[in-house]
Amino acid sequence: MDDTTALAAEHLALARKDPHGRSAYLFLHDGPLRQSVIALTEGSALEEHNAPPAASLHVLQGSVRITEGTADQDVAAGQIQRIPHLRHGVLALEDSVFILTTVTGTE
Repeated sequence: MDDTTALAAEHLALARKDPHGRSAYLFLHDGPLRQSVIALTEGSALEEHNAPPAASLHVLQGSVRITEGTADQDVAAGQIQRIPHLRHGVLALEDSVFILTTVTGTE
């Protein structure tokens, strides 16, 4: 069992030392299901990328913006948001940690 509070603290500390302001760790991998803790410092981003078949983002700390054209969505600590099925990015509005849950396909 993983302690997401401890993972959040550890990866936010690593992100603060990283020149790109980010740290990530895949802590659960079960067939097509993956869960990762991702930490971004304020202003850091995950550049635009394709979406998996299904995904959600659960912010543990801070706030982020899911960027996708004209439909950007801000997500704050405690909130969960479905990831759009379009190319998108993630921008940290402040030092933030979130859990990204993805389903990469079917077995």
